[in-house]
Amino acid sequence: MSATSLVMILLIISSVFYYVARWKSLTMGRRLGGIRYLSSTPSYYGVVAAFAFGLPSLILLGLWLYLEQNVLINIVLSEFFANVEFATESELDILVSQIQIMSTNPQLNLVADSEAVRAAADRYAELTAMNASLRNWSVVALGASIGTGFLFWFRPKFGARVVAEVVIRYIMLGCALIAVFTTFGIVFSVLFEAISFFQQVPFFDFLLGLNWSPQIAIREDQVGSSGSFGSIPLFTGTLLIAGIAMAVAVPVGIMSAIYLSEYASRNVRAVAKPALEVLAGVPTVVYGFFAVLIVAPAVRDLGLLVGLDVAHESALAAGLVMGIMIIPFISSLSDDVISAVPSSIREASMAIGATQSETMKKVIVPAALPGIIGAFLLAISRAIGETMIVLMAAGLAARLTANPLESVTTVTVQIVTLLVGDQEFDSPKTLAAFALGLTLFVVTLVLNFTALYVVRKYSEQYE
Repeated sequence: MSATSLVMILLIISSVFYYVARWKSLTMGRRLGGIRYLSSTPSYYGVVAAFAFGLPSLILLGLWLYLEQNVLINIVLSEFFANVEFATESELDILVSQIQIMSTNPQLNLVADSEAVRAAADRYAELTAMNASLRNWSVVALGASIGTGFLFWFRPKFGARVVAEVVIRYIMLGCALIAVFTTFGIVFSVLFEAISFFQQVPFFDFLLGLNWSPQIAIREDQVGSSGSFGSIPLFTGTLLIAGIAMAVAVPVGIMSAIYLSEYASRNVRAVAKPALEVLAGVPTVVYGFFAVLIVAPAVRDLGLLVGLDVAHESALAAGLVMGIMIIPFISSLSDDVISAVPSSIREASMAIGATQSETMKKVIVPAALPGIIGAFLLAISRAIGETMIVLMAAGLAARLTANPLESVTTVTVQIVTLLVGDQEFDSPKTLAAFALGLTLFVVTLVLNFTALYVVRKYSEQYE
C-alpha cells in the first residue's frame, strides 16, 4: 500500500471516529436530559476524536517517510558494501541509485559486474516491502489506540470545544510556518549556490560587467575558455521589455477599470469584464506564438515602411504582447479597488457641484491609489518574471542596448537556458543561474519595500 493510499485510509477512519464520538456524546446528553448538559456541542467531541486518531497517525507517517529511505539504504550498504571505500560522494550516490532502480526493475542490468549490486537490490526490495507493511500497521495502530482511548475516556464535562479550537489554531499556525520556512528554504538554497558562484567569479565583475557569455570551453586553449558573466545586458533587456509592457498595460488597464467601474452600464460591464479577464487565462506559450507569428512580422513590416531596420526578434514585439497579457491583472484589481471606494465620498463630491469626471480625477482615483499601486506592482512582477514570450519573441542575444527594435534577452530566459539539460553544479555556467536568481530576488524585494512606503504614505492621507 502506498503512502497516498494510507493517508486516504487514515482520513476515512478519522471520519469514523468523528461520527462515533458524536454519537456517544449525543447518547450521554440524552441520558442527562439533553445536550445542554454537555460542556460542548456533539460536533466538537467528534472533531477531537478525529484529531486523536488522525494527528498522531499523520505525524508518525511523516517521520517514518522522512527516515525510511536513509535507514533502509544504510542497512543494505552495511550488509553488502561495508568494506568498500568510495573515493567521492558521487560514487556512493550512483551506487545507491543503481540499487534503488534495480530493486523496482529486476530485469535491468546497469553495471558490468552487477552481482553484488543485484543482491543488494533484492535485499533492498525485501526490506522495502517489510518496511511498508510495518509502517502501515504501526501508523494505524498508534492512531487507533489513542483514538479508542479517547472514546472510552471523555465525559460530558470535557471541554471539547476548547481543545478543538486550540488544535485547529496550531494546525493553522503550522500551515503558516510551512509557507514561511519554504520561503526561507528557497532563499537559502539560492543564496548558497550563488555564494559558490561568487567564489569563482568576482561579485563586481558579475554585477557591473558589460559582457554576458557564460559558455565554458572544454579545453583551456579554446576561445572563451574562462567565460564572461557580466549581468548588465540581461538586466537592461529585462527592464526594456518590462518597460514596454507596462507602457502598454498601465494606461489601458487603468482606463478600462475606470470605465467599467464608473461609466459602463450594467449590461456592458457584464460582457466586457469577463471578456477582458479571459486574457488572464490564456497560456503564455499561446502569447508567444501570437508574438512570433503576428506581432513580430507586423512590427518588422511597419518598420520597413518608415525606413527602420527591425530585428526578426525584437524587444518591442515581446513587450507589446507582454503588455496585452498583463492588462487583465491591472484592470481587474484596479476595478475592484475603485469599486470599493465608499459611495459617500462620491456623493459628497457630487453634492458640492463636481462633475463625474472631476470626482473621478480628484477624489476616487486618489482614494484608490494604494490599491492601484498594488496592481501596478503585481503587473511589474509578472512582467519581470515572464519567460516564454521573451524566449520566443525576443531571442537569446545578450545585447547592451536601449533600442527596442533590436533583439535582447532577459534574466529569466538566461536562467532557463543555463539550467536546461544535464549540468554540473560545480561549473560557473550553471551556478550563474543562481546568482541571477538571487540578484533578481533582491531587486524585487527593494521594489516591494519602496511600494509599501508609497502605499502607506497615501493610506495615511485618506484614513
